[in-house]
Amino acid sequence: MKHKIIVTGGCGYIGSHTVVELIENNYEVVILDDLSNSSEETLGRIEKITKVKPTFINIDLKNVAETLQVFNKHKDAKAVINFAALKAVGESVQKPLMYYKNNLYSLLNTLSAQLENGINGFIFSSSATVYGTPETLPITEENETQRPFSAYGNTKKIAEEILDDFIKSNNAFSAISLRYFNPIGAHESGLIGELPSGIPNNLMPYITQTAVGIREKLMVYGNDYPTKDGTPIRDYIHVVDLAKAHVLAVERIIKKEQDQPLEVFNLGTGNGFSVLDVINSFEEVSNLKLNYEITDRRSGDVPQLYAATDLAKEKLGWTANKSLNEMISSSWKWEQKLRNNK
Repeated sequence: MKHKIIVTGGCGYIGSHTVVELIENNYEVVILDDLSNSSEETLGRIEKITKVKPTFINIDLKNVAETLQVFNKHKDAKAVINFAALKAVGESVQKPLMYYKNNLYSLLNTLSAQLENGINGFIFSSSATVYGTPETLPITEENETQRPFSAYGNTKKIAEEILDDFIKSNNAFSAISLRYFNPIGAHESGLIGELPSGIPNNLMPYITQTAVGIREKLMVYGNDYPTKDGTPIRDYIHVVDLAKAHVLAVERIIKKEQDQPLEVFNLGTGNGFSVLDVINSFEEVSNLKLNYEITDRRSGDVPQLYAATDLAKEKLGWTANKSLNEMISSSWKWEQKLRNNK
């Protein structure tokens, strides 16, 4: 084994794919998760893919004493990858205090436990929402961060500010914040993928759930944006490409290759696809006609968001490789396998 890595929220969508990539790169993984938005079944699925069952601890990271106890036991870990967060944008607008409490308390307790145990590397799961409504495109890491329009997005912005202050006070500590654009897709095995609880907030699971008949139809929010077909444009990235970036970030921290103690990288493809592009691509790969309806705009949606990814390529040696059709095909394979197994 190379090194031990603690992965908080490791049973979730991006977390589980990252755990697979870590194990396949010979890291020892310890997953900390409260299973509030994930399933313990994921552990068996990870084992089926990798032939390794990661250590799993069911823990609420908002609990100070329990968090310290776990980190004391795993003080030989080299770094922490932090996925532990609630992430439904709409829900965060309705229940902001729940989001601030969960996402920030768990972060603060994790950092405190790391500090006490000398675990000095940290990879943060951030979001392009920290850019708010960008004034220029594509979005580079030099773009000003703005007050996001949701409590979820704001927890990411505040978390980055906490990390910045924490690192300034602790010379031994270093961190990389990875700002994701729109993760979609699933592992090629069809064993792990996105499994939202309740009604999906994201486009891709809503499309696949509509296609299998769980949802009656997909609502497309607005076709009057200043884009090529009037629907919002986003930068969709395959979750496995995203997971690979976390492994490279871990290696960069462990090898002490950072240019500064807190680095920020955009993770996207650099290409923008509209909602209708995604629907058309799904219809092409699935040979199905999707039931969708164009309705009014949704508040908070910006017309276009896509990344400049030059910095991640230069510093991490990372690029996204999967095409939109490959992303969508893997999502559809996961959805079908999931429903056939029920």
